[in-house]
Amino acid sequence: MERILIVDDDVHIGNMLEEVLRREGYAVSRAYSGTEALLVLEGAKPDLVLLDLMLPGLSGEEVLFRFSELAVIVVSARADVDSKVGLLTSGAVDYVTKPFDVRELLARIKIALREKTVSRLSVGDLRLDTAAKSVFCNDIKIHLTRTEYAILKILMQNCTGVVAKHILLDRIAQDTPDCTESSLKMHVSNLRKKLREAGGKDYVEAVWGIGFRLKGSGDCQTK
Repeated sequence: MERILIVDDDVHIGNMLEEVLRREGYAVSRAYSGTEALLVLEGAKPDLVLLDLMLPGLSGEEVLFRFSELAVIVVSARADVDSKVGLLTSGAVDYVTKPFDVRELLARIKIALREKTVSRLSVGDLRLDTAAKSVFCNDIKIHLTRTEYAILKILMQNCTGVVAKHILLDRIAQDTPDCTESSLKMHVSNLRKKLREAGGKDYVEAVWGIGFRLKGSGDCQTK
């Protein structure tokens, strides 16, 4: 059973989250301050942390640096872009703004846990290791930018279909916030060029009016 740690000093929100998560089959633990969260982590490590920012004692930002080996979703009332970008680049896997839709939060939790579990992706002669953040094409190691790596990872995770542009942009933000709608085409073009140079063929194709997909993705595996 996957275990989720809720770090939030708002008792009502915490109680609601605990009830919903237990109903979904998760084991739940609670912490009401940053200091208490660190004490909880001295015991069994959770699979995922839901972290508020405005906490008594140590703030959420201070606690996040201590959670470097954990999947952390920030759940905060702060809605400004600078806060989101700063926390995503500091190690959070996602950012959900309060007030939130419970269904959306549950979906983001499932995605984060799935990505934490899956460490190796393989599609044809493409291999990606999410733990080492390494990519091989035709057994040749490819050096990608952070944004190119994020794009390829999402395409490989969804290797049996087309990934719409808006979904790709939303998911990319979990790994790198510097990709915009206007720059996405350039990043995909650079990724396509690097893969073609290593494998001698095109691996990524555009689906007009929709998004992008991997070519010849019948052999799709995750481990």
